[in-house]
Amino acid sequence: MKKIIQVGLFTFLTMAFAQDKGQLHENVTENFILNYNSSNYSDLYHMLDPVMQQLASEAHYTNLIKTVRSNFGTIKQMEVSGKSGTAYRYKTTFEKGLINIFMGVDEHGKISSLFIPRNEEEYTSIPERNTTAMIFPFKEEAFVYWGGETLEQNYHMEDPNQQFAYDILMVAGGAPFKGDPTINESYLVFGKELMAPCDAIVVKVIDGIADNTPGEVNTESPTGNTLILQTASYEYVLMGHLKMHSIQVREGEQVKKGQVIAQCGNSGNTTQAHLHLQLQNTPDLFNALGVKLYFEEIMVNGQLRKDHMPVKEDLVKNTGPY
Repeated sequence: MKKIIQVGLFTFLTMAFAQDKGQLHENVTENFILNYNSSNYSDLYHMLDPVMQQLASEAHYTNLIKTVRSNFGTIKQMEVSGKSGTAYRYKTTFEKGLINIFMGVDEHGKISSLFIPRNEEEYTSIPERNTTAMIFPFKEEAFVYWGGETLEQNYHMEDPNQQFAYDILMVAGGAPFKGDPTINESYLVFGKELMAPCDAIVVKVIDGIADNTPGEVNTESPTGNTLILQTASYEYVLMGHLKMHSIQVREGEQVKKGQVIAQCGNSGNTTQAHLHLQLQNTPDLFNALGVKLYFEEIMVNGQLRKDHMPVKEDLVKNTGPY
């Protein structure tokens, strides 16, 4: 009897919590519509959480909203049509069309993730996966710390902006470092050369951000030193947390598959050296959707895999020399 009461209480609390979360999202949605339709751009910006505000200035965000308004008009209704991690997919009826908006809300009622298509082309060109053949960006074997399509395998799945992203490091004897864990040079992946995974154009370079002391984070620059590459199919490869001043390419430069373009580092919002690697549908750090990234041919745990997406705890290596 006591067990039944406890289970019943747990079920009630779980339902109450779910209702509270649902009410929180509903309140945020109502405020978002009100501020959007009233052109309250500053209020819209302050609905974002601190991390989102670091990714986009108020001017950048205002320009995004103005572009959406110009192309689609005001919002008539936002209706939940699905869920991805902590984010909801809203079927949104505008004056000039029906599109999906992806929005996550944290426990404080702040928007923690967001994707709003700016135009019809951006809305209809959300790929499920890469069409461009990709190689693994390391010359040596590396370890997938986060990767996959489930929350258990990949915590990035909580955020539609980062869904399907990889966090990659190197290990020996089950550890990512040798020696003093308080210095970056002890981490096996720190300073390792990174290659362009495909032929591409460099569309974004962020450099000059100091690498963190292991265990500390830089919340002022979430992705740290960063490269974004554009493929011929307008897919965008983001490589984050790079080593300061290791980037060897410039914006507008054409790079070739296998070309060394940077080194792995420990910059940005990270506690230890690793590569954050993701594919996304726009070059915008702030307003993008993560896309599945498959590699053309790789060795996974010693086995050859073709057109494969590795997952958490896989050891991965290219099949050929680069």
